[in-house]
Amino acid sequence: MTNPLFRPKLLDTLKHYDRQQLGKDVLAGLIVGIVALPLAIAFAIASGVSPEKGLYTAIIAGFIISALGGSRVQIGGPTGAFIVIVYGIVQQYGVNGLIIATFMAGIMLILMGIARLGALIKFIPHPLIIGFTSGIALIIFSSEIKDFFGLQMGDVPTGFVDKWIAYITHFPSANLYAFLIAAFSILIIVWWPKITRKIPGSLIAILLATAAVQWFDLPVETIGSRFGNIPSTLPAPEIPLLDIETIKSLIQPAFTIALLGGIESLLSAVVADGMIGGNHRSNTELIAQGSANIFSSLFGGIPATGAIARTATNVKNGGRTPVAGIIHAITLLLIMLFVGQWAALIPMAALAGILTIVAYNMSEWKNFRSVLKGPKGDVAVLLTTFLLTVLVDLTVAIEIGMALSAFLFMRNMIRFSNVSLLTNQLNEDAEDADKDALSQYAIPKEVEVFEIKGPLFFGAAYKFKDAIRFIEKKQKILIIRMRHVPIIDATGIHMLKEFYKDAETKKMRVILSEVNSEQVLAELKKARLMFAVGKANISTSFEKALERARKLLAD
Repeated sequence: MTNPLFRPKLLDTLKHYDRQQLGKDVLAGLIVGIVALPLAIAFAIASGVSPEKGLYTAIIAGFIISALGGSRVQIGGPTGAFIVIVYGIVQQYGVNGLIIATFMAGIMLILMGIARLGALIKFIPHPLIIGFTSGIALIIFSSEIKDFFGLQMGDVPTGFVDKWIAYITHFPSANLYAFLIAAFSILIIVWWPKITRKIPGSLIAILLATAAVQWFDLPVETIGSRFGNIPSTLPAPEIPLLDIETIKSLIQPAFTIALLGGIESLLSAVVADGMIGGNHRSNTELIAQGSANIFSSLFGGIPATGAIARTATNVKNGGRTPVAGIIHAITLLLIMLFVGQWAALIPMAALAGILTIVAYNMSEWKNFRSVLKGPKGDVAVLLTTFLLTVLVDLTVAIEIGMALSAFLFMRNMIRFSNVSLLTNQLNEDAEDADKDALSQYAIPKEVEVFEIKGPLFFGAAYKFKDAIRFIEKKQKILIIRMRHVPIIDATGIHMLKEFYKDAETKKMRVILSEVNSEQVLAELKKARLMFAVGKANISTSFEKALERARKLLAD
């Protein structure tokens, strides 16, 4: 039975749902909702938008991702990975541009799901993912230095180097109280799990830091002093106005949001599968992520995707169906409606402490170090993607990282590809060890034998062209062994055609031997090369090729 394009996991899990699982899902949903509260606010502020937009995203997108998604336990919402992208879009195009880009990204994600690209996104190289994830982590950490130390400065520059120059310039204005609150928040988050894991350390840190600031009237900046009061209701949905010029200007940032959202959500779903022994539906997940981003933008929210940390929290607390994710969204809604106004009292330094922990967890420093010890090609992809993410732009980093990965892959394939003249190598040990070595055959002197090893694609085709030049004399028959050619592309086909035409002009007959790959056979048929060479001159074994050669010589 084929995998359905779109079938939410909620439909499957409700078939065998019981009261016991409901209790576990409700508890897990409540805990994850509490965990998500400070993160949603912190991610929104770090992204350059007002804090309530993070809550809108966590509520709307979180609900849709769970209700329509292809994972049983995926928790969706704003994540740290989007901070860099969103901040850059807001700086260049404004909040309205971000809403439109998020709407467009949602449409792209749905189209990716419909095109069944879910499986392909999983094959993005590991060094590239580690590179841009570590780069994002460093940028998040760098963006929080102002609030971490309470520096008295204006807007933080967008460039990485410019940021640190500004920080160093304004460091004498550091606020000791802000630093102590941020450091205290980090200590609470790190050490609280030793007491209990039922209540998240980030929530305890925020409660204690807020209480300390209010009780002792500490001179530090809070959410309210910077952004004003947080609304206690959801806004009315509003469809963004799209025109050709807007679409043209925002197509690249929208694609970056869609690509990163797809990667993050499917990575999170894969991690969740490993934790529960499940199997998510990648295309359904992409369609759900796209729908979530469309509706998030309609309510003025920011981009959303699968959140690995919150998904893991859901699993660890007993969540096993999408009901837990739905409860998490409802919990956030109730918090916003009834106690949301109190969020304005949260000190910015406490949020900086939370985001510092988020950046550390995102840094993947162990994986980063591991890749550095690996092949040079992987190191090149890792460092290139990392440095471009930090110093230039995430979109550029992903594009160049993918291009570099593709070139390195082609280089490796070229190394495995080889074309050799076998009739000059009859006495070599390597050939004698081969069960199909030519030394066991009686090769007529009028016959020359070549062998192609590896994919015959555009990167390796020149080897074939160079090898043909080594024919020392004009032979009557050329046998090309293709037993180790798994695939062939248009350039390889073109090279074979050119070789065949050249052989015809020199009155030489060509036999293709051991063409056993279905893909190669199919391409030979499509290119009419099988018809030109002659079906009788394409054999599945070397014995048959030799038999055909002797017959042609006799004729």
